[in-house]
Amino acid sequence: MNLKEVLAISGQSGLFKFVAQSKNGVIVESLTDGKRSNASGSAKVSALGEIAIYTETDDLPLAQVFENIYKHTAGKEAISPKASPEELKKFFAAVLPEYDRERVHVSDIKKVVAWYNLLIGIGMTDFKIEEENKENEKEA
Repeated sequence: MNLKEVLAISGQSGLFKFVAQSKNGVIVESLTDGKRSNASGSAKVSALGEIAIYTETDDLPLAQVFENIYKHTAGKEAISPKASPEELKKFFAAVLPEYDRERVHVSDIKKVVAWYNLLIGIGMTDFKIEEENKENEKEA
């Protein structure tokens, strides 16, 4: 599974895997408990592979942010998303020093950390996006 297959649904906690298209939206499966549900067509569904974080220079793909966290934590879970705002900002600054402090809010940092911890918890450690993997194979 890669980050393009992992979905975040606005208004629902956790992350989901796309299963199938339905008449009224999409059928998804929770990565934490495996339960399937329907995400309505009006729900805001985002693939993690499409999300980026604002930096001082350019937007950085979430996959790269996850890689930075993975290196910083040596493959372990990150700080708790329930930590104080100051601790979360300090952690995120250590992982991504050039993040835009005006446009990246504490709520965004909490989501990124919670998503990272969830992915590590299910054993996902390769955060590259599928297209990048194919390009790297062609170059080799």
